[in-house]
Amino acid sequence: MDKKDIKYLVLDIDGTLTNSEKEITPRTKEGIIRVMERGHKVILASGRPTAGMMRYAEELEFGKRGGYLLAFNGGCIFEYKTGNILFQKTLPPQVIPGLHRFAVENDCGLVTYLGNNIVVGTRMDDYIRLEATINGMGIRPVENFVNFVTFDVNKCLMTAPPEKAEVLVGKLQEQYRDILSIYRSEPFFIEIMPKNIDKAQSLDRMMTTVGLSKDNCICCGDGFNDMTMIRYAGVGVAMENAQPAIKEAADFVTDSNDNDGIVKVIDTFIFPQE
Repeated sequence: MDKKDIKYLVLDIDGTLTNSEKEITPRTKEGIIRVMERGHKVILASGRPTAGMMRYAEELEFGKRGGYLLAFNGGCIFEYKTGNILFQKTLPPQVIPGLHRFAVENDCGLVTYLGNNIVVGTRMDDYIRLEATINGMGIRPVENFVNFVTFDVNKCLMTAPPEKAEVLVGKLQEQYRDILSIYRSEPFFIEIMPKNIDKAQSLDRMMTTVGLSKDNCICCGDGFNDMTMIRYAGVGVAMENAQPAIKEAADFVTDSNDNDGIVKVIDTFIFPQE
């Protein structure tokens, strides 16, 4: 296969790769492995921390077949087979006290990630528990978040009920617009990233590194944080279960995550003649 013919199938995890039970169906798994067997590439692109993506990389046999993890909404790109970090960017340390103060003053959750644990800097809520469950990670509450977080941070996450989160994300964007990228991934999750970090910009760095263009990318997603890569891709795909704005931005709307929508994408855009 000529290099220019290689497709990069870029998959969000929750609501895209996995069904409502957070599982990869046998049919979807078979389709993705077939993509890799034929010489194409697969990238899992998620707001999840790297540790929260590992089970899916293992299930899809990335260690044997290759594959990439784009974690923290693009804050870290990891080549699974070699263990090499291809790109990483972290939050400026000086923003941590202000983010913590904002969370306390607005009574919302604030977490970051360390190894296999979610570090909690505020009161616990059901959204934080959900984040831990989704990622299969432990919860580590700390009394003094600001003093504890002396390590490099790829991402912070704030949590609040959807109506409240919609207001808070605007306030945060206004306050930190010059130094951070802030957006919602789910109605109740506010992603706080380094400036100029999102799925599209990190994908673009990777495609430049391998000498290919966005036209080689088929990007599939359902959530707000998938918008940039869906607009970026040669083919931007929204799941049937996607947010309405994501469907409007997409080139193609596939079946839902509970109906093997990724298989339809593979059959339509990678192996259309079979």
